[in-house]
Amino acid sequence: MSATASHDTYNMEQDHRKLGIWVFLASEVIFFGAVITTFVVFRDRSTSGPNPHEVLTLLVPTIMTLILLTSSITMVLALQAIQNGNRTRMWQLLVTTAALGLVFLALKANEYSHLISEGVTPSTNIFGSVYFLTTGLHAAHVLVGIIWIFAVAAKALRGGFSATNYLPVEIAGLYWHFVDLIWVAIFMVVYLTEQLRFV
Repeated sequence: MSATASHDTYNMEQDHRKLGIWVFLASEVIFFGAVITTFVVFRDRSTSGPNPHEVLTLLVPTIMTLILLTSSITMVLALQAIQNGNRTRMWQLLVTTAALGLVFLALKANEYSHLISEGVTPSTNIFGSVYFLTTGLHAAHVLVGIIWIFAVAAKALRGGFSATNYLPVEIAGLYWHFVDLIWVAIFMVVYLTEQLRFV
């Protein structure tokens, strides 16, 4: 096989993998759209308290939002680093991104603990059910993203990427940005809107 043919095959494989992740993310957008819509429809149908505005606050979710937005920036910088051939910088930024994700999950776990102490569980009322469903599914996706990024970082340590070979970093970044954008939507609908409705 000629060098040109090999290059064309490689480019085609890259195109297919990129298309695959975009199709997957599109299906995930539909999925989370349905989940968030479920929250909006059922959040006020509880026959007993507590209600969303009584137990949800803005401070911690706002901090969590800033953390994920920062992690999106570090992910972009990681991709830029390997595109410039800087493997060490890329690895550092990947680990930073995953670490920020872990901080997000720690804050989410703390929030869950607080809500449970306030009497809100998945079985308390309809609000509790749809709240834990919506945020729990997102947290699971964050965990998947963290594991994915750590796996990419591990491969980076073995010299698996270069300025011309970085597609796995780019794909992991697309997934991570998706997870972050979904959280922004959840923050707007679940937290911010709830507070504004009762100002």
